[in-house]
Amino acid sequence: MVLHVMRPSRSRLKPARALFGTVGALCMGVAVSLTLPTSAHAAPQNPQQIEQEIDDAWNKLEPIIEQRDNVKAQLDQNRAKQAQLEQQIRPLQLQLDLAMGRVSAISAEAYKNGQASTLNALLSSSSPTTFADQLSTLDAMATSQQDQVAGAARAKAAYDKQKKPIDDLVKQESAQEAQLAGQEKTINDQINQYNQLRLAAYGTTQGTGALRPAPCPATYSGGVGSKAAKIACGKIGSPYVFGASGPSTFDCSGIILYAWSQATNGRVSLYHYTVTQYNETKRISRDQLIAGDLVFYFPGSLHHVAMYVGNDYVVQAPHSGDVVRMTKMEAIGTIAGYGRPG
Repeated sequence: MVLHVMRPSRSRLKPARALFGTVGALCMGVAVSLTLPTSAHAAPQNPQQIEQEIDDAWNKLEPIIEQRDNVKAQLDQNRAKQAQLEQQIRPLQLQLDLAMGRVSAISAEAYKNGQASTLNALLSSSSPTTFADQLSTLDAMATSQQDQVAGAARAKAAYDKQKKPIDDLVKQESAQEAQLAGQEKTINDQINQYNQLRLAAYGTTQGTGALRPAPCPATYSGGVGSKAAKIACGKIGSPYVFGASGPSTFDCSGIILYAWSQATNGRVSLYHYTVTQYNETKRISRDQLIAGDLVFYFPGSLHHVAMYVGNDYVVQAPHSGDVVRMTKMEAIGTIAGYGRPG
């Protein structure tokens, strides 16, 4: 019985070649070269100086985050293409497994007949062409056996040729993503160190009493959320005026609108209405809250909103006759949900 191992047709291989051309082009644009700051900084003496240092660190961090997100997106795409290719060439893998099973049987038979050394030399060759050339010299082997061994060699070469490029690309992008993650962690660690200095500096300054009982925001990353929180914190003491959205008077949704618009140069423009702000923002859970996120109150009517600033504090414009102030998050009323602008 003769086993014929089919060579993949050109029509079958063509989509794979096109696929490799696409992912190869993607790979060319992934290379990243970044240098992290290594010079030592003199310890700033007040929170404002430290926040400037954090802003500088964030300006280095944000491009890394963007590039990491890009690499991760391409990596996800190429992993999907890798899975697609594996499905596409699965019939070839089955042919290869069957052919190599036949080769194993031939090898065992060759060992019994004293032909093992010749067959081993053949199977250790790296070139399918060399296989074909050497087979012609194996007069002791039946023609059908020669065809089986050569077919297995061709099947394996075709399989490896299609699969290796996408495997290499996924490996390369995984390494790039890991490198960017390490750079991101380095700068985040630096920002955390600055925040410790910042909190210590706040502790040495005169407090602002009941309106601002703690550092505001509690942490500062330099990102747009913490910038919005910092702007809201800077308006503590401003009078509540219904329908006002700054720059010196605010209502509850007005200070949210103002702080986020200022922090993003108008890129995030929230509507001046609590219910609409709820609908405009991404739903998050309590344990995901970071400075700048929104806390909505009173389920059903949904008529109050405040900005989270860390350590369970929010900044809010409470009501007529009051002023913008820091308040413990749970002290305002029943929480209806949490949102993140952007």
